[in-house]
Amino acid sequence: MKRKFKSFLALAMSSVLALSLLAGCGEKNPEANGSTQTAGYPKGDISVIIPKNPGGGTDVSTRGLVQFMQKHMENANFVPTNKPDGGGVTGMIETANAKADGYTLGAVTVELAMFPHQDKCDITYENYAPICAQVAAPAALIVAGDAPYNTLDEFVAYRKENPGTVQMGNSGMGAIWHVATVQMEKEFDISVKHIPYPNGTADIAAALTGGHINGTLADPSSFMSQVEAGTLKILAIMADERSVMFPEVPTFKELGHDMTIRAWACLVAPKDTPAEVLDTLRKAAQETCEDQEYQEYLMKQGIDPVTIIGDDCYQMMKEDHEMFGEVLKDIDM
Repeated sequence: MKRKFKSFLALAMSSVLALSLLAGCGEKNPEANGSTQTAGYPKGDISVIIPKNPGGGTDVSTRGLVQFMQKHMENANFVPTNKPDGGGVTGMIETANAKADGYTLGAVTVELAMFPHQDKCDITYENYAPICAQVAAPAALIVAGDAPYNTLDEFVAYRKENPGTVQMGNSGMGAIWHVATVQMEKEFDISVKHIPYPNGTADIAAALTGGHINGTLADPSSFMSQVEAGTLKILAIMADERSVMFPEVPTFKELGHDMTIRAWACLVAPKDTPAEVLDTLRKAAQETCEDQEYQEYLMKQGIDPVTIIGDDCYQMMKEDHEMFGEVLKDIDM
C-alpha cells in the first residue's frame, strides 16, 4: 500500500513540474503570441496631448484625425487634452517624456523644427516616432482683393517700383510666416517692412482689406472665407504641388522659384514606442487618410488633405529642422 502511494506521489509531482516548466516556457517566449506588453493593443484609453488652444487648426485637425482613426482601429478610444502652455513647448515635451507604450501620443507642430534653433527647447524630431501628418499647409502670398497686382511677378514688380513702401504682415517676428517672408526677400532680392500681428488672422485680414499692409505669407485656409468672398486673393503658394482647396492658384515652384515652406502638425509617439504598436497606429492612420469622409471633414475646415505616414513624416520633420537651422541664423528677432 505504501509503495503504491509513493508511486502515485512521484507521478503527481512529475506532472506538476512538467506543467510548471511548460508555463515558464510560455512566459519567456513572446514570439508565440506576440509581446506580452503589446499583444492586443490597445487595451485602454489612449491620451493625445494637443500643444495648442482649442479651436485652432492643430486642435481641430488632431481631434478629427483620432476620431476617424477609431473607425479603423479596433478597441481604440482616444482622449485628447489641450496643453498650450509655453507656446506649445510644454505639451510637446510631455509627449516626448511619456512612457513609450502607445498609451500617450501627442501632436507636434512646425515650431518643433524652429524652437531648438531659437534656444526655446532642446527636443527635436529625434525625440519622437511619427505616426502621420494631419496638416502640411503651405505658405500662401495673400493680398487684398482689389490690389493692383494679380500675379506673383506683378507683386514683386510693384515692390521694386515702390521701394521702402511695401509692408508684409505676420503673426510674430521669428514665427514661421515671418521666416517665409524673409526667404521670399532673399529669393527675389527685395526688402519689405515686417509688421507683426500677434493676435493673428482677424487682425491681418482687417489690415489687408483696410490697405494698411500690402500682403502676408500665411496658411491660406485661415483666410478662406475672405478669399471666397473676394475681399482677399491668393497669388501663389509655397508648395511642391497645387492646393486641393485652391487648385487655380499656381505654386512658387512652377513659376520658377523652388520654395517650399509649410506649417505642419503631426501625430507622434515617444521615440522608443514598440514597433508593433507603431504599426497598428500607422495602419489606422493610413486608412484614415484614404477615407473619403475624413478628407471631406478636413476640407470643410479649410484644410488640404495630405497622406504623410511614418517614415515620410519623419523625413519631412527632419528636412524642416535642417532648413530652419540654416534660415534662422540670418534672422534677427
